[in-house]
Amino acid sequence: MPSRLPIQDIFAGLVTSIGTAIRYWFHYTLVAFAWLGVVPLTACRIYKCLFTGSVSSLLTLPLDILSTENLLADCLQGCFVVTCTLCAFISLVWLREQIVHGGAPQWLEQNQQQPLNGVGQQNEAPPVQEIWTYWNECSEEPTKMIKGLEHLTCDERLRAGTVQPGDEKAQAFLSSQMLGLDGSLVFLEHVFWVVSLNTLFILVFAFCPYHIGHFSIVGLGFEEYVQASHFEGLITTIVGYVLLAVTLIVCHGLAALVKFQRSRRLLGVCYIVVKVSLLVVVEIGVFPLICGWWLDICSLEMFDATLKDRELSFQSAPGTTMFLHWLVGMVYVFYFASFILLLREVLRPGVLWFLRNLNDPDFNPVQEMIHLPIYRHLRRFILSVIVFGSIVLLMLWLPIRIIKYLLPNFLPYNVMLYSDAPVSELSLELLLLQVVLPALLEQGHTRQWLKGLVRAWTVTAGYLLDLHSYLLGDQEENENNANQQPNNQHARNNNAIPVVGEGLHAAHQAILQQGGPVGFQPYRRPLKFPLRIFLLIVFMCITLLIASLICLTLPVFAGRWLMSFWTGTAKIHELYTAACGLYVCWLTIRAVTVLVAWMPQGRRVIFQKVKEWSLMIMKTLIVAILLAGVVPLLLGLLFELVIVAPLRVPLDQTPLFYPWQDWALGVLHAKIIAAITLMGPQWWLKTVIEQVYANGIRNIDLHFIIRKLAAPVISVLLLSLCVPYIIASGVVPLLGVTAEMQNLVQRRIYPFLLMVVVLMGILSFQVRQFKRLYEHIKNDKYLVGQRLVNYERKSGKQGTSTTSPQSSQE
Repeated sequence: MPSRLPIQDIFAGLVTSIGTAIRYWFHYTLVAFAWLGVVPLTACRIYKCLFTGSVSSLLTLPLDILSTENLLADCLQGCFVVTCTLCAFISLVWLREQIVHGGAPQWLEQNQQQPLNGVGQQNEAPPVQEIWTYWNECSEEPTKMIKGLEHLTCDERLRAGTVQPGDEKAQAFLSSQMLGLDGSLVFLEHVFWVVSLNTLFILVFAFCPYHIGHFSIVGLGFEEYVQASHFEGLITTIVGYVLLAVTLIVCHGLAALVKFQRSRRLLGVCYIVVKVSLLVVVEIGVFPLICGWWLDICSLEMFDATLKDRELSFQSAPGTTMFLHWLVGMVYVFYFASFILLLREVLRPGVLWFLRNLNDPDFNPVQEMIHLPIYRHLRRFILSVIVFGSIVLLMLWLPIRIIKYLLPNFLPYNVMLYSDAPVSELSLELLLLQVVLPALLEQGHTRQWLKGLVRAWTVTAGYLLDLHSYLLGDQEENENNANQQPNNQHARNNNAIPVVGEGLHAAHQAILQQGGPVGFQPYRRPLKFPLRIFLLIVFMCITLLIASLICLTLPVFAGRWLMSFWTGTAKIHELYTAACGLYVCWLTIRAVTVLVAWMPQGRRVIFQKVKEWSLMIMKTLIVAILLAGVVPLLLGLLFELVIVAPLRVPLDQTPLFYPWQDWALGVLHAKIIAAITLMGPQWWLKTVIEQVYANGIRNIDLHFIIRKLAAPVISVLLLSLCVPYIIASGVVPLLGVTAEMQNLVQRRIYPFLLMVVVLMGILSFQVRQFKRLYEHIKNDKYLVGQRLVNYERKSGKQGTSTTSPQSSQE
C-alpha cells in the first residue's frame, strides 16, 4: 500500500461516489414526487371533479390532473384528503376487528343457523366467520411446519424458508419497500393502489352521501337554511349518512323477511359502519360544540358581550368561531371527566352508578356503539346535555348574576386583544404559557389538595345527613375484610391445593382493581333515605356555587391588586391577572400547608426547616436569576440582532430593542434549545442539564450549576454579543472607512458571523466526509481481506495465549 493514494484513484473514487449520490438523488426525488406530488394532487383533482356536479369535468379530468395551476394549494389540500381516506380505511379495518372479536349485535346474528331442507345442515357461514376461520387455519400452518422441523438447526431452517432472519427487520424492510426507500421501483405499484383507494373512498364515503343529502334537502325545501349555516357541505353529508342509515336498516328488514341471509348480513354490517360513524361525530363533534356554545352564552355578561356580537363574529369567521367553541367544549368535557375520576377515588364504589367508569377495563365505547340501539344512545345524549348544561348554569351563569348584584364594579373582565399599557401582550402571554402555568400544573400537590377537599366535604356531608355509609362505606366492615384477608391467605397456603376457579377469579379481580375501585359495595340505608339524598344534592349545589364564586373572584382580585403596582391604572388582559392571582394563591396555600405539617414537630424543628428552606429559596433565586433571567435576556438579544433586526429594520433606520420582549422571547428559545439538547446525542451540555433535572430543587447544587452550566453558557453568549460589537464599533472606525460602511458593518456583522460559523461547520463536516471517503477508497483498492482469530484462555499452568490477526491473501 502506498503512503499516499494516487490522484487517479482519488478521482475515480470521487466519481463513483458522485454517481452513486446522483442515482440515489434521482430515486428519492422520484419517491418524493410520487408520494408528495402525484398522490395528493390526484386525490385533490379527483375530489374537485366529483363535486363540481358537471359531466364536462369528468371528460376533462385527465387534463385537470396534468394542469400546473395551483399546484401547491392543491397538493396541500390533497394531503388532507389522503389523510382522511387513509384514516377512514384504518377505521374500517379496526371496526371490522371490533365486530369480529367483540361479536356482532344480537339482531345481526339471529336466524344465522337455519335448517336446510328439513335436515340438520346449516346455511352458508357468514363472510366474517369464513374469513376468521381461514385466518386461524393459515396462522396455524407455519407453526405445524416448524414443529415438524425441530431437529434442524437455525441455518437449515433459514434455508428451508420456515424462519425469517429478523425478524422486526423484515417489517422495516417491507415498510421501506412500500415507500420506495429501499432503492427499488416496487413502490410505484403501491402508489397506484393508494390512488385507487383514495378514489374509491372519495366516491363511496363522500360523493354518494353528499349527493343523497343534497337531493333530499333540495326536495324538502331546506336548501336556504343549510346555506345560511356556512357549513353546507358538512351538514349535507351528515344528512346523507342519516338517510343512508335509514335506508340500510329498512333494506335489512326486507332481506330478513325474504330470508336472504347473506344480503341481510351485508346490509346489517354496512348499517353498523354508518351508525358508528354518526355516533362518533355526535360524541366527539356535536356534543363538545353544544357545550362550548352553551358556555359562551352563559358567560356573555362576564365579558360584556351580547348574542349579536357572537353572531357577527360567526358571520365574519364561521370556521374559526366553531373551532374555538368546540375546543372550549372539549376542555370542559375533559376536566369534568377528570373530576369524576377523582370522585371515584374518594366515594364508595357504586355511588356514581349512573356515570360510566372510564377506568373500567370492561368499558369499551365502540362496543357500546355497535351493540346498543339508537334510542339508548339518543337518551344518553339528551341526559348528558341536561347534566352538563345544568352544571354550567349552576357554576357560571348564576355566580355571574350574584357577582353583578353584590360587586357591580367587578365585572366585566377585560379581554381585549391589545393594550396601551407599557407591558407587552406578547411578553405576558409567553410569561404565562412558559413560566407560570407549567410551574403550577407540574406540581402534584394541586390534585392532592382537591382530593383532600372532596374527602373533607364528603365526610362532613355524610355525618351531617347520616349518609357516611352511603358515601364512603362502612369503615368497620373494611377493616374486618382487611383482617380476614391474611387469614384466608394463610389457610390457602396450608391447604396447598390449587383451585383453577379461584385463580381465575383472583386474576379477574386484580384486573378490575386497576385504576381505582370499581363494582359495588354494600351500605347501610338510613331512615328517610330519599329526603337525605335530596338534601345532599342541595348541599352539593350550594358548595359548587360557593366554590365557583371564589374561583371567579379571588384570583382576579389578587391579580389586579398585584398588577396595579406594575401597570398602575392601565387595564390589561384578565387572563394574565387571573393567572398571576392563581399562582399567588397557590403559593400561599402551599406555604400554609407546609407550616401546618411542621407544627407538630416542635419549634426547633420548625426553625431548622425554615433555615433549610430559606437557604434553598436563596439558591433557587440565584439560579433563577442566572438561568431564567440573564441567559434568556442574552439569548433573546442575540436572536434580535442576528435574525429580527436585519430582516425588519432597514439600514437607514435605527433599531429599537425592548429588553422585556427580548427576555420573553429568550425564555421560549431557551426552552426549545433545552428540549432539543435533551433529545440529541450525548455531550457535555446534555449531561449537565440532565444532572440539574435529576437533583431537583430540594437537592440544588449552586456551585455545580454556576460552574458547569451558567458560567459556560453566559460566557459564550457574552462573547457572541461583545466580540462583533467591538469589531464593528472599535476596530472598523480605526480603518478610516466611511460612515455608511461603518453603519453597514454594525448592522450586518451579526448575521455575517452567523453565516461564517455555519460555513465553517459545513466545511468541517465535508472534511470529515472526505477523510472517510479517502479511507474507503484506500481499503477498497489495497486491502484484500482480514481474518479475526478468537482469543482463547488456556487453563492450567500454560497461562494465556493469544493469536495475532493475520491477513488472508486471495
